[in-house]
Amino acid sequence: MTTPPPALLIAGHGTRDEAGAEAFRDFVRELGRRHPDLPVAGGFIELSPPPLGEAVTDLVERGVRRFAAVPLMLVSAGHAKGDIPAALTREKERHPGISYTYGRPLGPHPSLLNVLERRLDEALGGTARTPEDRADVTVLLVGRGSTDPDANAEVYKAARLLWEGRGYAGVETAFVSLAAPDVPSGLDRCVRLGARRIVVLPYFLFTGILPDRVRQQTEGWAAAHPEVEVRSADVIGPEPELLDLVMERYAEAVKGDLRMNCDSCVYRIALPGFEDKVGLPQQPHFHPDDDGHHHGHHHHGGHSHSHAH
Repeated sequence: MTTPPPALLIAGHGTRDEAGAEAFRDFVRELGRRHPDLPVAGGFIELSPPPLGEAVTDLVERGVRRFAAVPLMLVSAGHAKGDIPAALTREKERHPGISYTYGRPLGPHPSLLNVLERRLDEALGGTARTPEDRADVTVLLVGRGSTDPDANAEVYKAARLLWEGRGYAGVETAFVSLAAPDVPSGLDRCVRLGARRIVVLPYFLFTGILPDRVRQQTEGWAAAHPEVEVRSADVIGPEPELLDLVMERYAEAVKGDLRMNCDSCVYRIALPGFEDKVGLPQQPHFHPDDDGHHHGHHHHGGHSHSHAH
């Protein structure tokens, strides 16, 4: 008798916005419909029902013993790094005999960058189809914002990858809470850099209080700066790419194949302008000072040298 595949547990942030919470619950239901052979449940860390523990109990009552947890989050901040593992540890104590693996956050995956690009095209009314059109568009990508610098750096990484090869004048970054620059400061910065047309792009999966705040702040700033053309783009939403990506994260977690940040590695994924690098063998780099000794630390890829070559 074959062992059934591990169930899929989706972990969400939680939101005080009922439409946002319902969008998450809808998304979980849709995953279940698409994968009828797989037990799927989802819950929140805070703020909205159902809590993650209830989703685990639901799976256990359906006879599930093993599951893979995927955080439905773009960025690994305190929630993904601490709260979800803590909640899962608690569930293991409550339900002896269950085991789980833990997947990684969703962004900045190439397929999500393609959805973001589509949101920009929609916001521009399809007018920025050519490189010449895009060359006068500056994008302000607005993340949730965190007290975790690494999480904020992930939003900058997404901005850089969105800019690569797509022809926008630039992609700047701002945050809606807990981190600088805020949305008005981000817009000011775009103008100082010479922006003629700005599209504010929320780096959020679903509607909610924070994406609404991004739009309100954008509209407030635009009203005070009538000389600048500013448009607001939509959130990512429950797109097919997002449904597929969650299943990719599930499959990784089940296989234990957690490669950390290699989604955007030019050797694995055809990124615009780097298609020729996919599948190339990795050549070791030799530095003039490399004598085979590791000077007490391991080299992981490139490292900075304090001396001149």
